[in-house]
Amino acid sequence: MASNAQTLPVARPTPETASILAIDLGSTTGWAIRNGRCRILHGTAEFRPTRFEGGGMRYLRFGNWLDQTLEVTGGIDAVYFEEVRRHIGTDAAHVFGGLLATLTSWCEGHGIPYQGVPVGTIKRFATGKGNADKKAMIAAVRERGFEPADDNEADAIAILLWALDTNGGVA
Repeated sequence: MASNAQTLPVARPTPETASILAIDLGSTTGWAIRNGRCRILHGTAEFRPTRFEGGGMRYLRFGNWLDQTLEVTGGIDAVYFEEVRRHIGTDAAHVFGGLLATLTSWCEGHGIPYQGVPVGTIKRFATGKGNADKKAMIAAVRERGFEPADDNEADAIAILLWALDTNGGVA
C-alpha cells in the first residue's frame, strides 16, 4: 500500500529564537533561560538534601527540576554551564561532579547540546577580569539591567549573556 505521507523538514532554531538554559551548578544552583520569545528569566534552585534524606536525593531533585524546566519552557535548544576545574573543598567537588553527571546525561537523553564555559571566560566576559570576585560579578550583571539575588544567579545570567554573544547561543 502506497503512502502519501511527506517528511517535513525539521525547523532548527535560529540564534534569535533558540531557547537557551545557563546553569551555575551547586547546592544552590543559579539558572537563567532565554526562551523562544526572547524573554530572559532567572533565579536559583536549592538542591541541598534535608536532614533525613540520603545524599543522592539532590541529584534526583535536580533531574526532576530539569524535566520541569523543559516542560515549562516547551523545549530547550542548548545548555551552557559553568565549567569549574578546581574546587576549594572535596565536598564541593563531589557535589559539582554529581550535578554535572546528572546534567550531561539528562542532556544526552533529550538530545540537547551542552557546553561547559570556563570560569575565567565568564568572569572576563562580564567584568573584563578573569579573576573577578563575587561582588564584581553581581555588579557587572546589575549594570546590564538584571537584579540577581546572589552570586549563583549572577553567574548564570553572565553565562547566558556569554552564550548569546557567542554564535547566538546555538550550540
